[in-house]
Amino acid sequence: MKVANATIYPFLTFQGQAEEAMNFYTSLFDNSRILHITRYGPNEAGQEGTVMHALFTLNGQPVMCIDSNVKHEWSFTPAFSFYINCENEEELDFLFAELSAGGQVYMPLAAYPFSDKFAWVGDRFGVSWQLNLASSSNN
Repeated sequence: MKVANATIYPFLTFQGQAEEAMNFYTSLFDNSRILHITRYGPNEAGQEGTVMHALFTLNGQPVMCIDSNVKHEWSFTPAFSFYINCENEEELDFLFAELSAGGQVYMPLAAYPFSDKFAWVGDRFGVSWQLNLASSSNN
């Protein structure tokens, strides 16, 4: 058996920064917006006002997220990342500057054997992004 009609979403688990992250991400990409937010209310499992569940889009790609009401030791890992093919160097340079600010650079913005211009960063929320100049990729 194969599943035919399931919808698959990237799902990001934050600890109190979900709304800030959504606002930041949707400000970077056209065709991006927050579609729905459900917040924790008084006497619910999570901190009142934080994100119980949210749905947003990044250039039309739906993404879900929450503010976890369970404290945990783990966070995001670079093993999962958003891969962005930028149409031009201006877009790539802009995203690199914005997403790496306050975060980490795993692979600096440079030429690599697989791309004329590429970078891999972890943003200030810990989410990983691979940024590629689409015209030069081997995809």
